[in-house]
Amino acid sequence: MKEKKIVNEQYPESELTGKIIGCALEVHKILGNGFQEVIYQRALEIEMRKQQLTFSREHEMEIFYKGEQIGTRRVDFLWPIK
Repeated sequence: MKEKKIVNEQYPESELTGKIIGCALEVHKILGNGFQEVIYQRALEIEMRKQQLTFSREHEMEIFYKGEQIGTRRVDFLWPIK
């Protein structure tokens, strides 16, 4: 996959965002559409590893309302912020 460096000084994580979008586009280019979500998640995980991106899968996050935890939600991917 040819990598374009996308950086916008206004958005500190624009380079990471550009890499993630590039991975997603590569997955779509190879697989097309019509598969179950889990297939795209697995392919995206492979592509992001190949691009040496750091991330965690199925990360449990707490949900708060006015300072009180009201539940949790699992996110498919989570990337560390610098």
